[in-house]
Amino acid sequence: MLLLPIRLVSLPQGKPVVSLASVVALVFALAACGGGANSSGASSSGGTTLVTLDGSSTVFPISEAVAEEFQKATAGVNVTVGISGTGGGFQKFCRGEIDIADASRPISASEVAACGKTGIEFIEMPVAYDGIAITVNPKAAWADKITVAELKTLWAPEAQGKVTKWNQIRASWPDREIHLFGAGVDSGTYDYFTEAINGKAKASRGDFTSSEDDNVLVQGISNDELAIGFLPFAYYEENAARLKLVPVDDDKADNGAGAVLPSPETIKIGSYQPLSRPVFIYVSKKAADRPEVQQFVEFYMKNAETLVREVNYVGLGPEIYGMVSDRFAKRHTGSVFSGQNTVGVTIDQLLNKERAQ
Repeated sequence: MLLLPIRLVSLPQGKPVVSLASVVALVFALAACGGGANSSGASSSGGTTLVTLDGSSTVFPISEAVAEEFQKATAGVNVTVGISGTGGGFQKFCRGEIDIADASRPISASEVAACGKTGIEFIEMPVAYDGIAITVNPKAAWADKITVAELKTLWAPEAQGKVTKWNQIRASWPDREIHLFGAGVDSGTYDYFTEAINGKAKASRGDFTSSEDDNVLVQGISNDELAIGFLPFAYYEENAARLKLVPVDDDKADNGAGAVLPSPETIKIGSYQPLSRPVFIYVSKKAADRPEVQQFVEFYMKNAETLVREVNYVGLGPEIYGMVSDRFAKRHTGSVFSGQNTVGVTIDQLLNKERAQ
């Protein structure tokens, strides 16, 4: 291996920095020595193999927790977990750039088609339940509950530039500006929320503060008395002292439940509707044939029930994890959602239906 000296340059303050020319030279020297990862995702340096994940910021804490525990228990395997949003993760996945896509919604029909064009077969694996929490600043004492119809009034595409005050949502609320916060448009949380509330994924007003980073939403809402927004329930739980949770009344359902707060129990049994949902990993079938990927996914399923709760998500339960593990063991490819975002349908219903076929 060629060793190149790295030249240090002194700044006026006397602090040395590495010169750009030296860094570029070193990069080319390393590349010439073949120290990078190959196209299959496995690293060829030092006998260490690599498992790559990217996608949803919602699923990131789960996959990160699994990756940390897996690497403690497994020598010679590195796991990288990126955040580019569900849509961004699927783009990389369907190009064959990563082994596993984290997703906070089911794969869409267009993404199934994109993977088909590149020959990427995938195994769909739900890993946890999550709820989309409606949150406000703790000083917003008037926001005691909200209905699905009111959420639609607020977030529908035609509300842009027109519905700008709290009392336009409910007459008894203040005649003050309303400031909106929500997930970025590449986020699966955004897709699911707009599907559940407005009836069509990505159908929404655009004049709101958006971010793929849910911590940015927490920061914005917690610092603005007039703010309201939606974000994954797990991020609310991490920041419960800074945010106020708003119960949601599913006025579309004739169940008399009234307004329901999201909680691990209401999310798991599906009574927090229509904003309860499963979240997923999608594993490349080709990548699953590599021992390190198979070992990682099996570890994920074996430890998911414990680890998802540690990061404030809701486990699927031993029976469903067993069904999902069986799906992986059999390399059962495709989506039980048939490329559609089925709001309100539980994972056990879908997997049992698949088993019966």
